[in-house]
Amino acid sequence: MTNGLLAFFASFPIFLIFILMAGLKQPATRAMPLAFLLTLALAVFVWDMDTNWIVAASMNGIVIAVKILLIVFGALTLLFTMRESGAIAVINDFFIGISPDKRVQAIIITWLFGSFLEGAAGFGTPAAIAAPLLLSLGFPALAAVMVALIANSTAVSFGAVGTPTLIGIGETLQLPEIEQTLALSGMTYAEFVQDVGMWSSIFHAIPGLFVPALTMLMLTRFFGKKRSFFEGLEILPYALFAGLSFLVPYILVAIFIGPEFPSVIGGLVGLAILIPLTRKGFLIPKKRWEFPDKSEWEKNWSGNISMDVSDLTSKKMSLGKAWLPYIAIGVLLVLTRVRSLPFNEWLMSVKLQSNSVLGSGVNIEFDPLYNPGILPFMLISLFAIAMYRMSKKQVSSAWGEAVQRIKGPTIALLFAVPMVRLMMQSGNNPQELASMPVAMAQFMSGIFESSWPFVSPFVGALGSFIAGSNAVSNMLFVYFQYSVAEQAGLSSTLIVSLQNVGGSLGNMIAVHNIIAACATVGLVGVEGLLLKRNAIPLLILATLAGMTAMIIVSLS
Repeated sequence: MTNGLLAFFASFPIFLIFILMAGLKQPATRAMPLAFLLTLALAVFVWDMDTNWIVAASMNGIVIAVKILLIVFGALTLLFTMRESGAIAVINDFFIGISPDKRVQAIIITWLFGSFLEGAAGFGTPAAIAAPLLLSLGFPALAAVMVALIANSTAVSFGAVGTPTLIGIGETLQLPEIEQTLALSGMTYAEFVQDVGMWSSIFHAIPGLFVPALTMLMLTRFFGKKRSFFEGLEILPYALFAGLSFLVPYILVAIFIGPEFPSVIGGLVGLAILIPLTRKGFLIPKKRWEFPDKSEWEKNWSGNISMDVSDLTSKKMSLGKAWLPYIAIGVLLVLTRVRSLPFNEWLMSVKLQSNSVLGSGVNIEFDPLYNPGILPFMLISLFAIAMYRMSKKQVSSAWGEAVQRIKGPTIALLFAVPMVRLMMQSGNNPQELASMPVAMAQFMSGIFESSWPFVSPFVGALGSFIAGSNAVSNMLFVYFQYSVAEQAGLSSTLIVSLQNVGGSLGNMIAVHNIIAACATVGLVGVEGLLLKRNAIPLLILATLAGMTAMIIVSLS
């Protein structure tokens, strides 16, 4: 079988997902099971894989999916617990009083607070919180969703305490042949993942600097009285300073600590820098920017949900008490993730492990106490129940909604991740055919060759658009990207990092995120419009990332 024909077959599951989700607008709960069945058929009838490899790869995928679902569930329980207690309302009220300029409000809430939420929880949480908050501040629902999605990009590579990097890449590429290749170059696998995190943050530097500015340009162009980019340029110095306030600590943490904390610490440090300076009027334009009068709003600007700001100010809770769960999470994450402290080793000592499952080369392991969904998210959620003295009804509402929200992702991930693992292990076959990702990589590397660093971020963005998540995008394409790098003689660390960067930028056009964010503000039927508009900043930022990569690769 020719390499081109093998690559053609290997691409079938990817094209099926694209057609079902982007073309036919089918949910992931339908698309992913069908894509898994198609991958299974290819593994049996084209790659002729042995049954034990198929079952072992699928089992490994299920275990990884459970790890991700625990993180999602833990993040949701904390979010809804804080919402029911009134803590989120107090935090919202705090942001309302910082500045009356809508551009400033949008930058602080979506770029800095949203990045913190992405680092702490991820999986659509920032837009789900930021969009309703902006709605309560008088933003049109359509504008609230658009800016929340655009700003939730740079932080995503390290969202949910590093899940896209540590699990989406770290666990996906942890294969014996890759570990052996790295060992021959004098690098451990842990060092490789650390380097991927470091280079991901570096590649984010130039695009990330312009995210707040692009967000403002989009806001004033489509929702200003004058429909002008110029009103967005008026706040350019402030927007660039906001970019730096987040990016400097973000990059430093990625380099010196690891992939768990860049977004969390970047968001918190950025807030600590920008909020006091904003209150003093630092770099704030003299002329305040507002939306047109509601009578001038276009029909599709408004959703069917209204937010009364008075509801936010009626909560009797101190700001410190409201923030305490998030502060506790930050402290616990640092204590348990810094490898020089003993807590890291203690948590990882509790391990469920099975090597060479069913006689294959597949190894499965699970560290329950090291999973952030359990510790600290669920632990802090229980702590918050006691601290806020919540009623049984409040607790039932919070945890009940978390259970309801996890159902859709559960179905999608329990098929999506095994599909990816099956594709990756398809190289273990009696015909000695290249695995599905490697077959595609060999074909693509022959077309793009040395220009692949420029293309790589767009592949990652495509994955997020299809799968709705940077973590899943990485699972889908990171082995493919790694293989292209090997075929083209490029640095696998740099190319894998670019996949991670592209996947995070693609978050702003991820179909799942658009639908979920629209639901939080009651918008219906505008998903296509948001996708079209958000594609503009995505193309600009991915191009900047690709150009930066080409320069770095040429100098290395």
